[in-house]
Amino acid sequence: MTVGLRLDEAAWGLLHQAIELYQDNPRVVGQLRHQVARLEQPLRIAVAGPWRSGKSTVVNALMGEEVAPVERADGVFTWYEDGPVPRATAYPSGQAPQELAVVKAATGLRVDLGWDTGDLRDIVVQWPTRALRQITLIDTPAVNGDVEQGRASLLERVLRDSDAVLYLTRDGRDSDLRVLEAARDGAVGQAAPVNVIMVLSRADETGGGRIDGLLTARQLARRHYRDPRVGALSVNVVACSGRLGLAGRMLGESDFAALAALARVPRAELDAHLISADRFVRGELPVRLDTEARAALLDRFGIFGVRLAATLVRSGFDSRVKLSAELIRRSGLTELRESVTRCFIDRRDALKARSALAAVETVLRAEPTRGSDELVGAVEQILAGAHEFRELRLLVALRNTRLGFDAELADEAQRLVGGNGVGLAARLGVEHEATAQRLWEVAAEAQWRWRDRAEDPLLPLAQRRGAQVVVRSCEGMIAELVAGGR
Repeated sequence: MTVGLRLDEAAWGLLHQAIELYQDNPRVVGQLRHQVARLEQPLRIAVAGPWRSGKSTVVNALMGEEVAPVERADGVFTWYEDGPVPRATAYPSGQAPQELAVVKAATGLRVDLGWDTGDLRDIVVQWPTRALRQITLIDTPAVNGDVEQGRASLLERVLRDSDAVLYLTRDGRDSDLRVLEAARDGAVGQAAPVNVIMVLSRADETGGGRIDGLLTARQLARRHYRDPRVGALSVNVVACSGRLGLAGRMLGESDFAALAALARVPRAELDAHLISADRFVRGELPVRLDTEARAALLDRFGIFGVRLAATLVRSGFDSRVKLSAELIRRSGLTELRESVTRCFIDRRDALKARSALAAVETVLRAEPTRGSDELVGAVEQILAGAHEFRELRLLVALRNTRLGFDAELADEAQRLVGGNGVGLAARLGVEHEATAQRLWEVAAEAQWRWRDRAEDPLLPLAQRRGAQVVVRSCEGMIAELVAGGR
């Protein structure tokens, strides 16, 4: 929601000013033109995190198919984008791109590389799926928690090549926070730390794999969400078991039949066989389920997922459709997808503009030239005046209760600045089919109510400034309605 010059328009103008400034430097001009092209491309979301944080599994869960990982692609950035047919292209260092053989199996994609991945930098996989219509997912190598001199080359590339980051961690420990703090380098990083969602991945393993492990993981996510240090580094914290979410999305009739057979075994008797993976695969089960079928269930669900699925079937989720939906919901995948939509996709123009500003800032500081100081000032001016970033910073402040608003006011402010969705109806809290007149009335009422707070000298300065942001958002909605938008 913007009054005046849009953030993406300001970023586009700044890029072209920088191109003109560096017109005698073809290498820099090429980098800047690449940024101009990115403004028109789908939003790039990197899935990053330390080793064994479940990055590829989360990528698969978001797409709903087993596409990642590309076999033997360790150390390579693998890009997943929409395309008419399954296709994979490798980009070896210093060589021409090479098409890879792609096999579309019943469960997804298989790509077997023909050379040592040490020669590879990127693999681009095109995959026909609605999940990739608006975004490109980037499966990245493991990020090391030991960031030297504040930043690491791998982290730099993750931030440079993406517009937003899903940072996966088991528990949000200090080493993970140091990585995210390193990502705030520069004026753009300090002014607009709005491009990261922290994901407590492998949530099914929280609490030692107990049946209430997912609940424990969600409680941990809520504690992190309220932590000011985490709030300064990410716009949301979500607990998600990628494995369980993917298993739910891909649940077939044969898998459901096997789980239903297990559910018919008395719980105490079945639990004795679910103490460990080895006992489940090799033990004498009281139902006819061969070793291969058990191993397949274990591979897709994990021992926790098998235990949970059997419990859910006993509890009334007694069809494939019912069980699939409940597994997805409990996994946290639905919440993660909603968060990606609300925080990233709905704000894609602002995030792509942020990437452009960061790229210009990097060039200006790395290769200063006559006139670059003026453009550095222009970057800072855009950051200071960008209402999109003010909204996001206010959302963080509301989340950490630093402003002192009561719960009702905080909820209203969060909604009006787009915390529940950036559409007019979502911001104003009215039905989607509301008329323009109804939207205008609600927006005008909210504007005057929050303007009173913004101008109240008895309120703390922080609350008045927060109210000013809400007023600006209301003004933007009214301007959009006057122009005929919905």
